[in-house]
Amino acid sequence: MTDDWKRRLDALHAELVLRDDPIAWVTEADAVEASRRYPHIALRGPVFGVAAQDPAGSAGGWRLLKPVVDGMPQQARDGLNSHLWFTAKDGTDDPAARRALLAAVSVLERHPADEVEALGVRYRVVRGDEFARTGDDGLEPPRPTDPEPVSPSWEERGTARSPDVGFVLDPGRDEGPMAGALRLGLREFVYTGARFPADVRADSARAAGTHPDVVRLPVGFAVAERGDDGWTPSGSLHPTPHEARRSLYDGMSRVWAMLYRYDDRRKARYARAAEEFRAAGRADEVRVENRLFRVCRVERMIRMGPDGPEPPRPSDVDEYGPMKIHPTLREDGTVRYDD
Repeated sequence: MTDDWKRRLDALHAELVLRDDPIAWVTEADAVEASRRYPHIALRGPVFGVAAQDPAGSAGGWRLLKPVVDGMPQQARDGLNSHLWFTAKDGTDDPAARRALLAAVSVLERHPADEVEALGVRYRVVRGDEFARTGDDGLEPPRPTDPEPVSPSWEERGTARSPDVGFVLDPGRDEGPMAGALRLGLREFVYTGARFPADVRADSARAAGTHPDVVRLPVGFAVAERGDDGWTPSGSLHPTPHEARRSLYDGMSRVWAMLYRYDDRRKARYARAAEEFRAAGRADEVRVENRLFRVCRVERMIRMGPDGPEPPRPSDVDEYGPMKIHPTLREDGTVRYDD
């Protein structure tokens, strides 16, 4: 452990001791126990989102505008395109402001741009890495101290927005000694091993130098299925364990039967497993037929450099390119559908 690491962790420990916050103490104890039971890290791969830097905002720092959950950079660029287009359409009555926003939209329609500026705000497509802790029994499930909705519903989709939105990308913020230790350890993380192409490994090593610091994003929750080759993620990232459980319940009870055209006997088996899973309340695993599903805890990180968060790397892959995704919006606010 370097002196820098030790000073930082000592400061985090002293701050935790001074806080009169039993919840923080329990959360830290939970993290310590998790590090023992799930000591390894399994990398899923890159994820992408959008951050904004507004000089008129809080200390001119970077905040997330769009959740860091997209599998390709172009998906995040499209999300930024839509944000700017709708801001121009509904967020201003000033023709000059609308013109500036639409100029940025035009760039995103024609080029795979990872950064644009409009009205003094810098917008950047940012790159993160998604990973989970693993132990002898597989992926880490939710912890007892992870947030749950006050009134969980199995019928209605949760309305809580992603905790990513508005999240400040501050490398100096840690929630406790264990969080600080993980963040500091991730600073030296790079892709290694023959399963990664040479250009991916080279880009990863380069990023550790150009963007040496790390921000850990809010924890998310997802469903994974265990197979012969390990665990395979299924579905999207959710803000709470219950939302992930509800998505698994929906899949077993009705969605998968429609998607994969189950016969009546198989449909009944999955529906029965779904109801047993729901009746268990906060269960994080379910078996049906010879399949094992688990709600697991998903973590993400973004690298930071002197100029802010890391953008996509040259080796990151897009399956399609930029395009016009909205009708033509005029400077006077009218929409043309025939252009």
